[in-house]
Amino acid sequence: MKYGIVVFPGSNCDRDMMHALKYELKQNVEYLWHKDSNLSHFDSTDCIVLPGGFSFGDYLRCGAIARFSPIMEQVISFAQAGGKVLGVCNGFQVLCEAGLLPGTLLKNAHQQFVCKNIHLKYEPDTATATHRHILKIPVAHGEGRYYAPAHTMQALQDNNQILFTYTDSHGKHHLEANPNGSVLNIAGICNEQGNVVGMMPHPERACSPSLHNMDGKQILLGFNNPHHRFIY
Repeated sequence: MKYGIVVFPGSNCDRDMMHALKYELKQNVEYLWHKDSNLSHFDSTDCIVLPGGFSFGDYLRCGAIARFSPIMEQVISFAQAGGKVLGVCNGFQVLCEAGLLPGTLLKNAHQQFVCKNIHLKYEPDTATATHRHILKIPVAHGEGRYYAPAHTMQALQDNNQILFTYTDSHGKHHLEANPNGSVLNIAGICNEQGNVVGMMPHPERACSPSLHNMDGKQILLGFNNPHHRFIY
């Protein structure tokens, strides 16, 4: 399989993502410019990545203008046909604006930009969770507070679409472990089919031994499997 990294004007984590995938994880990866309108050389075994940053300067709303870039129509069609898509931070915001994921990302509850290491729990394995499922991953955002109406939240829970939640280092949920005020401590979700994933934390910044953190490795490799969905 191969990864394609979409670059919007204002993207600033595209090189981080390229370095992590190509040099740390030894994957086949290429850049895709936001004005590209052809993804025919990708198939459903591949993964399109929307990286973090401030696409189009976050004018109007985070991700709102990027959603109308020519490549996004191709990304939407690619996802609807079963292709794998990962959105990180601003990429998560773009996926919500494009309707590929439900809900929206609002300004952090404390109204401040947050940049630090946090802990995540991979929720689908809650029943058998052990300490190894608690990941340390950096966040860096000012609008990462996930919100959705009550009926959408219920659907996310019923369909096991909540992938990652903010916890403390022992996997416990509490207010202090939530860096932005997200509902239910949500850090990442997927669509019903499991082939589109959005998350606010930056796994690409936790893939190098020189950073003393490799916890992001399996997240980025979550689509590198024979199934047409994310598997951690």
